[in-house]
Amino acid sequence: MMADTYVNWGGDRTVDVPGVVLERIIGESPAVVGLRRMISVAARTTAPVLVMGETGSGKELVAEVLHAASGRTGPLVAVNCAAIPRDIMEAELFGYEKGAFTGASARCIGRIEAAAGGTLFLDEIGEMPVELQSKLLRVLENRRIRRLGGNEEIEADVRIVSATNVDIEAAVRAGQFREDLLYRLDVLRIAVPRLADRCDDIPRLLEAFADGRHGDGAPPPRFAPDAIKALKGHPWPGNVRELRNVFERVQAFYPGETIGARQVREMLSRAGAPDPSSAGELACDASSLLDQDESFSLRRHVQKVEEAFIRAALSRTDHNTAAAARHLGLQRTTLVEKMRKIGI
Repeated sequence: MMADTYVNWGGDRTVDVPGVVLERIIGESPAVVGLRRMISVAARTTAPVLVMGETGSGKELVAEVLHAASGRTGPLVAVNCAAIPRDIMEAELFGYEKGAFTGASARCIGRIEAAAGGTLFLDEIGEMPVELQSKLLRVLENRRIRRLGGNEEIEADVRIVSATNVDIEAAVRAGQFREDLLYRLDVLRIAVPRLADRCDDIPRLLEAFADGRHGDGAPPPRFAPDAIKALKGHPWPGNVRELRNVFERVQAFYPGETIGARQVREMLSRAGAPDPSSAGELACDASSLLDQDESFSLRRHVQKVEEAFIRAALSRTDHNTAAAARHLGLQRTTLVEKMRKIGI
């Protein structure tokens, strides 16, 4: 596929953006087309980028695609500011010299220095401690860092991409985030759309999940038109991440099968297991299945249903076989034998 070529703002470097890189952002809805266009624009420059979007919408994927599209030769280094304890975050970002503090037995390179020539992705930037924000601001202004316990100034040739799912302006008003830092981080802003705003992309996303599967080799499930309609009608509070989880759940229960709206509703529930009480719907589904599959085997189908319930019970009980057996109304020894035959 041909690449789009852009001229870098403020320089004479050109950037080739291969279409295959941008196509990692899956979908053809207007929201996704606009997202890919904005990534292409941001790839022209090394200016900081702020990625905004709900949890599970794909902010880290946007950072990965932006880094690949930018042509920067260094690595992409990701830091989750919400996952690193506050008392060690400075050392993680800036590194330290031997003897800088108790336990510092050797020099350690920080994440900023490790991203030299590449991109530093600061996820959940709104969770960064206020006292550390001023030091990050100096990095953006001076392009230099100093390891903890060190005297040497080190050049920070790094492009900073940050992301948040919170109202960062509200955090500024509440005194939880420095306004001057926000100005420096928010030179270019990329808004990642909610899945609910791009539901027409759901079939293509499901295809991508199926194409990218590795592991047990079981054939992927197929989604009937009413199943797709049910998926499009879901509000998707967890966005693309939630859709992927639903796909994996369907794959576990119905590998290689065609599923309809009823099964989708079951997979969207918290339990995530088939509902055995829906006798009328099951009868309709059974009749439809017999019409569609001339090679239908009742024994094979019952085995699949049994395996699905066993896996669901084990999942609910953190693989406690005694508790799972009680959920299923079985003796523990019976469940263990069934698990052995299934290969669990």
